[in-house]
Amino acid sequence: MSKLETRALIRSFIEEENREQLFYFKALGSERGRHYTDNQKDYAVHKAISIGVRATSRLLNMPRRTIQRWLRANGIAVKRCPDWVYSWAYWRNKRREKWDRIKAFRGY
Repeated sequence: MSKLETRALIRSFIEEENREQLFYFKALGSERGRHYTDNQKDYAVHKAISIGVRATSRLLNMPRRTIQRWLRANGIAVKRCPDWVYSWAYWRNKRREKWDRIKAFRGY
């Protein structure tokens, strides 16, 4: 089996597992559409805790903000942005300060 075939096989397994999880989520609910049951909410909250809000949103085909609202209702803090954003902003500001010092020194 080639590397590409192996990747395709793994991807199909993952997609099948994701479909099963989505069907399970829908089976927990009712036929009323966007009105979610408590079982669905609990499932989505536990999923978001384990794999993250964005991944859960993609997996269950539902708005991220809805999942965040359910997390907050259960007393779970939801970050405004991922952890890497804070370090990225810190180093961006450091680079800016450095270039401002260089420009002032060179008289630009």
